[in-house]
Amino acid sequence: MIRSLYDTKLLRLLPAYGNTKIITACFYSTHFHYQDAFDCHSYATMLQQAIQNCHLNSGKSLHCHILKRAAPLDLFAQNVLLNTYVHFHSFDDAFKLFDEMPLTNTASFVTLAHGFSRSGQHHHALHLFLRLFREGYEVNEFVFTTLLKLLVRMDLADTCWSVHAYAYKLGHHTDAYVGTALMGVYSVCGNVDAAREVFDSICCKDLVSWTGMVASYAENYCHEHALLLFCQMRIMGYRPNNFTISSALKSCLGLEAFEVGKSVHGCALKTCYDRDLYVGTALLELYAKSGEIAEAQQFFEEMPKDDLIPWSLMIARYAQSDKNMEALDLFCRMRQSSVVPNNFAFASVLQACGSLVSLNLGKQIHSSVLKVGLDSNVFVSNALMDVYAKCSEIENSVKLFMGSEEKNEVTWNTIIVGYVQLGDGEKALNLFSNMLGYDIQPTEVTYSSVLRASASLVALEPGRQIHSLTIKTMYNKDSVVANSLIDMYAKCGRIDDARLTFDKMNKRDEVSWNAIICGYSIHGLGREALNLFDMMQKTNCKPNKLTFVGVLSACSNAGLLDEGRAHFRSMLQDYGVEPCIEHYTCMVWLLGRSGQFDEAVNLIEEIPFQPSVMLWRALLGACVIHKNLDLGKVCAQHVLEMEPHDDATHVLLSNMYAAARRWDNVASVRKSMKRKKVKKEPGLSWVENQGVVHYFTVGDTSHPEIKLIFAMLEWLNKKTRNAGYVPDCSVVLLDVEDDEKERLLWAHSERLALAFGLIQIPPACSIRIIKNLRICADCHTVIKLISKIVQREIVIRDINRFHHFRHGICSCGDYW
Repeated sequence: MIRSLYDTKLLRLLPAYGNTKIITACFYSTHFHYQDAFDCHSYATMLQQAIQNCHLNSGKSLHCHILKRAAPLDLFAQNVLLNTYVHFHSFDDAFKLFDEMPLTNTASFVTLAHGFSRSGQHHHALHLFLRLFREGYEVNEFVFTTLLKLLVRMDLADTCWSVHAYAYKLGHHTDAYVGTALMGVYSVCGNVDAAREVFDSICCKDLVSWTGMVASYAENYCHEHALLLFCQMRIMGYRPNNFTISSALKSCLGLEAFEVGKSVHGCALKTCYDRDLYVGTALLELYAKSGEIAEAQQFFEEMPKDDLIPWSLMIARYAQSDKNMEALDLFCRMRQSSVVPNNFAFASVLQACGSLVSLNLGKQIHSSVLKVGLDSNVFVSNALMDVYAKCSEIENSVKLFMGSEEKNEVTWNTIIVGYVQLGDGEKALNLFSNMLGYDIQPTEVTYSSVLRASASLVALEPGRQIHSLTIKTMYNKDSVVANSLIDMYAKCGRIDDARLTFDKMNKRDEVSWNAIICGYSIHGLGREALNLFDMMQKTNCKPNKLTFVGVLSACSNAGLLDEGRAHFRSMLQDYGVEPCIEHYTCMVWLLGRSGQFDEAVNLIEEIPFQPSVMLWRALLGACVIHKNLDLGKVCAQHVLEMEPHDDATHVLLSNMYAAARRWDNVASVRKSMKRKKVKKEPGLSWVENQGVVHYFTVGDTSHPEIKLIFAMLEWLNKKTRNAGYVPDCSVVLLDVEDDEKERLLWAHSERLALAFGLIQIPPACSIRIIKNLRICADCHTVIKLISKIVQREIVIRDINRFHHFRHGICSCGDYW
């Protein structure tokens, strides 16, 4: 009895003194000395203390002492010993002990299975549960909760209905613990209705049950139900915890119910959970998403700064809100603290560097990434590629791309978008083809980018093939992809297909309307563009700067002077859109093309900022058409002051002198070009046939089929003359005889391309020609006749716009 009291006193010392090893030694010496029997409860208590103090060796020593004394332990003490090995992840020893236990019960199975599950050995855990069921042990609520969590970890949540049925049969489905576990599994499966049925069947709902159901609704985007249940919970008198509040805030975000979110914030303040990490993160997200970035910043400053998540979230929201300098400043503060950035923090700050086009900062952060070894992380690697691409160092992006072991769709998209932004559409399309070859699924970003590449190359066939791919995917109805399709078809000369795509859209935004209006504009269909503008005003989409660029350019291309003046005035008066240089350029071209030179000059003088090169070029082009030499010289002087080596201005000035037959001035301009080493861009036209692009320059004789091309041109010359064609030799601005001028006219690049197209392209197909300069008046006249003679549609896109030649008529109405 005295010794037993001594044992009890010794055990009471264990919580007060952490050195279990010393006390255990005293315990052994005492018992070895007296050789008295020691009860199982005392052994179990000692083992539990070893677990609490994280002393595996003490637990093993106790086990050795038990074995040496051959003292039989009861089932409770055996389970405690089993839990000791499980707790310290000694699973081989635990499993051996389990097999050697003379008696086992449900607690034995659950203890070992729970340990296997936590350590990732899920199949061992599942095997133990199957044994438990087969051998007829008691199945209690702990069995069900542990098993259900195991099924989620094994991605077998969809099999939980059988466990649910078993729990229902035994009457455990009304238990709060089992019910909450079932709700969690059904939530993972997305079966919110089943989760709600389980919730309703729980007899005595506790806070965890309510929280589980609110979280289930929030995780499955049933945000209204989540908030209603949250309110019901409050009415029932339950005080929400941090998980309940964070789930409610997530639903407020999902519904963009920011005022409700502020009310939940008040609840968090009352319950003192506003400093909790989960709640604080959700509140930061709420204020940042609502656009109240200043409030988010204030809340961030009041939060503890010892966790990485608030730092990363705030940096990300600054970068996404185009507050890039703030993102960089916060990243620097983070580096000065004890918090080490993770991959998300680096990716966000690199996004800010890309938006600022700050190559130097991007390289510095790249160095930091290399130091912490995150360069192989796919998120960081993608962000680095984006920085280099936006800073026009696509070669560095490609190096990172080639060296990346882990590539996802964002990796491919980053390089494709980089090539498109730098104007290298051909490489973007080739990379897209490789992406498909690697079975990487394109996204809406991929499709919209490669469609932009097709538009920039005026490559209709690749654009059509990409359109076919989108039809096979869910992105067929995506507004971003549809907008790119409209732009691609419009720029590739298929305005009818662009309109068809526009009409099929379920939801149109400002970009959709702008794309179709600008599309009609570049096709010279001004009335149709203005009709669409009228339709847009009847919708919820508000016209912006780009809309009015399309509207004014439509008026310019169609010669709609009065309409152009009215829309220019209404921009600021009716819509509050301040005119920019593009709007003034459109108006100057419209006025100049209409011969209203005094009004055009007055408009230029009224511009509140410095006129651009494009504006003076527009007026110079109008002077060339109307042969206004005096004003043309002034315009050319302004352009050359800003860009002394501009070849187009030298050529236009030379052409004006040539049209006025002032050959001395022509020679002077050419000498000036030679002295400045300015080279005239040669006339170039190209036509696509079976995926191959054929290029032609003025007087080109290098094409393999040049004999057939010249034969076709000879035939066309005879046919057009019989139809009444008379060459306009005034467009040849050379001091040569008329016979030579007529010969030179038939060597224009667009006529060579047209002859090749008539030979090679099937009669049922239209001929599409792209030209890098403005089509001359004589070519325009002769191609109208040719379209009638050969009964073919001929589409020519010059530097300004499209011309659709059908049945001897051009879509421009001879105004271009």
